Formats: sequence, structure tokens, C-alpha cells
Amino acid sequence: MTRPLDLIAAMPKIDLHLHLDGCVRPETLIRLARERKRPLPETEPERLLPYMQAAPDNANLTEYLTKFDFVLPHLQDAEALELAAFECVRQTADSGGLYVEVRFAPMLHTRESLSADDAIRSVIDGLRRGEAECGIPARAIVICMRHHDEALNIAAVEAAARFAGYGVGAVDLAGDESRFPTSAFRRVFEAAAALGLPVTIHAGEAAGPESIREAVERLGAVRIGHGVRAQEDPEILAMLRERRIPLEMCPTSNIQTRAVPGWDAYPLRRYAAEGLVVTANTDNPTVSGTTIADEYRLLHERLGMAPREIAALVLNAADAAFLEPEAKQALKARVLSALASLGLAPDHKGA
Repeated sequence: MTRPLDLIAAMPKIDLHLHLDGCVRPETLIRLARERKRPLPETEPERLLPYMQAAPDNANLTEYLTKFDFVLPHLQDAEALELAAFECVRQTADSGGLYVEVRFAPMLHTRESLSADDAIRSVIDGLRRGEAECGIPARAIVICMRHHDEALNIAAVEAAARFAGYGVGAVDLAGDESRFPTSAFRRVFEAAAALGLPVTIHAGEAAGPESIREAVERLGAVRIGHGVRAQEDPEILAMLRERRIPLEMCPTSNIQTRAVPGWDAYPLRRYAAEGLVVTANTDNPTVSGTTIADEYRLLHERLGMAPREIAALVLNAADAAFLEPEAKQALKARVLSALASLGLAPDHKGA
């Protein structure tokens, strides 16, 4: 009989919630800095990691987000963004991933010569190179930042709309949820709705369950990033279940940011058992020191999830993907075929 961990390692994987600037490898940052003659405090990958990775005693989301400040100065030109996006796809494929969505805030990459359109185009170029070389589809999600003003965020939404269907799958809202409430961004996402852009929102992570209600009912979110704190309000859980709103949960990151106190309180398995649409993702592979393969393994080791339970999350992710209908059907067929080869297809009786 195949061991559960072997099945999980061989399982197809999907990452719906991965931040570009949280995925840059230390080796890549060293290369970018050297080529651009930018200083770094260390020039060996192992010594650079403490500047890029969340500390074991990370206090909260605000502290976690400071790690991005170290990387962003090195992601201000087309070549750097293209390389970073390509490596996001390659890292996912190396973990057995069949699909990845890479999210980024174009306005954070316009400090030098790039426009928002330039930044989006460069990321899409990297994703397409990753698709060609790794054989898995990838899409971009354009982020609006909570600390940016309304005009800047609407400009990001408008830029995303110019690439809708050409590599951009949706728009998002991210940043320090504890300091910038979701309700402040209604007009930004009214603009997204007017342009026909699908929406996912970071909510229910540093702020409570009401941020999830706001994201769904007022900002038009069809997916929720994290959603860990939905468990604090039965009405919010019922809304998510009834509306079939997928949750992009990121176990390692959620625990590092203290959205929950630890694995014993992590609600992913309970959410799934209660009929919510749940997925498991990386958030920031470098910052959190994880991969999509690690996340799936931890679901088994720390939450006791069986391979079949984890396979159900993969199918949820395929259904939730911001892909064009034909491409989504192809992805679902590929996932089902891979699961069937492992004896984990939904209609299979057994392990």
C-alpha cells in the first residue's frame, strides 16, 4: 500500500495565492543586485535569508509585511519582473504544480522608469515563458494596495483591464488589513465591476470576519484570500458556504502572521468538513520558507488530513481558477487524470 505522504508528494498541486515579491529566491536577488550594481548586506544566499524570511517569533501581519520592503527596490525594471515571474512558475512546477496564479501590485514597481502597464506586461511575459518551459498554465492577479490612495488603485484596476484575457485573471486588495479597513475601497472595486474584472480580496486575516462580509457583499469578491477568521462568526461561515465562495487559505503564512495562534486552532480541515470551498496555497514561498508541496504535506502531518481530503482541495482550486472556460476545463481534466492515476479520483473507492 502506498504511504499517504508518498501519495501527497505525487499529487497534482495548484497554487491560487502566491505573491510575486514574496517568491523571489535569495540567489535571484543576489543576481539582480549584482547586475544592477545595487548593494546588499550579504552576498551569500544563506546569510541573506534573515532579511527576506519571516522570523520564528514574527509578531503579526504588520511585521511580516516588512520583508517585502527589502526585495521591492530590486524589482523595478522589466527584466527583473520577467525573471521573478518566470521563477514563480518554475518553483510551482518543481513542486508538482499544474497551475499557478501570481499576484503583484504594479504600482509598487513604478519607482523608476516603468509604468503600471509596463510592469503588468513584464510579469505576463515571465509567466508565459514559465508556461512554455514548464508546461503549466499561469495567470496574473493585479493587486490594489491598502496604503495607496483611491486614484492610484483605480489606475491599477484600469491597467489590469487592459490585459484582461491576455494574462490577467482578476484584481485583488492586499496590504495591512489591520490599519486600512476593507470598507474604504468600495469605489475602487466599483470601478473593477464596471470593467468586468473578477475580484478576490484579502480578508479575515488581520481583521475580523466583518471584513469578509464587506469584501463579498460590497466589493464583489468571488474568492477570499485567507478567510481564517471567518470561524469567529457563524453567519459569515454560513454566507461563505451558501454562496460557494472559495477561500485561498495559506496555512504556514496564516500561522506566522498570528491570524491563528497555532496549528491546533487552524480551521482549514473543519471548514472543509462543514462544506466550505477551501483551497491550500503558499502566499509567499520565500518569506514563509515554504512550497506548495510543503503546504500539502503539512495538511497531513499537522491537521491529520488524508490524501483524499487534500485531493478535494486540489479539485476546489481547479474549479476556482481565474481561467478562461476552455483552459479551466483542460486544467480540471488534467487534475482528474493525475488523481485517477493515484487512485484518488472522486469516484474511486478506496484509500
